[in-house]
Amino acid sequence: MDENISTLKGIGLTMYEAQAYVTLTSLISATADEVSQNSGIPRSKIYDVLKKLNEKHFLEIEEGRPLTYNVKSPVEVLTREKEQLNSKIDDTITRLTYVYENGMSQVQAPIWRIYGIEKIIAQELEIIKRAKNSINMRIGFLFENEGEQLVKALKNRNDLKINILASPTCYINNEEINIIKLFKENDINIQKADIPFVKLIISDSREMMHTYTKFSEDKREVIPETAIGIWNKYEDIARNYDERFMNQLKKLKNKKKKK
Repeated sequence: MDENISTLKGIGLTMYEAQAYVTLTSLISATADEVSQNSGIPRSKIYDVLKKLNEKHFLEIEEGRPLTYNVKSPVEVLTREKEQLNSKIDDTITRLTYVYENGMSQVQAPIWRIYGIEKIIAQELEIIKRAKNSINMRIGFLFENEGEQLVKALKNRNDLKINILASPTCYINNEEINIIKLFKENDINIQKADIPFVKLIISDSREMMHTYTKFSEDKREVIPETAIGIWNKYEDIARNYDERFMNQLKKLKNKKKKK
C-alpha cells in the first residue's frame, strides 16, 4: 500500500477517499471522471467519495457542468488534522491517566518487577512525566543511552524540584562516563555522592523504583540481561525512602559548608 494512502487512512479516511485525495494532489483540479480514471476508483463510487472529502474539508467543489473538484493544500489539510489528532490524544491521555491512577490506588499490593533495560528506562521516564512536584534520584550506574534519555526528560520538567545524588563515573561499553558532567552541563541539579551499584528514583514521595543489576568481574560494566526494576507505589515506603534521601542530601550540603 502507498505510504501516503496508509497515513491518510490512519487519520480517518477510507481507502477510496485516500486514493482520491492523493490523486487530486497531482491533478490539482479535475472532474469526477478524471479522478476516477486516474485513481482507479469505480465511477459508481467516485461522486460519493468526493462528496465525503468535501465534507471533511479536503477539497472544494466548483459549480459547473460538470462539477470541478479543487484539492486543498496538503500543508493546510494535514496540519489541521494533526492538530485535531494531537488534541484528541491529549484529552484521551488526561482521561485515561485519571482512570489509571485511580485504579492504581485500589491495587492491594502495588509492587511490580520490571525486566529488561528498555522497559526499566521507559518506566523511569513515565515516573518523571507523572511527577507533580519533585523527583529525587540516586544514580550508582547508567545503562547504555539511559543518561541521555533521563537528561532530556528532566530538562522538559522545569516545573519540578529535582535532586540527584550520583557516583562520579560509570562504564558503558568499556568507556568511562562522567555522570556528574552529563547532568551538570544540562543545568540539572546533581551532586557527587558515595552511591552503591543501585539506582533509585522517587516521585513526589509517592512512588519509587529501585533498579539492580549484576556487574562484570572487574565491577566496571553492567550485565544487561540481569537488570531488574522494582516499581513500588506504597506511599509509606516511598515517603520513608524520600526522607532518607533528603537527610543524605542535607548532610552533604552541611559538609560542603564546613569545608
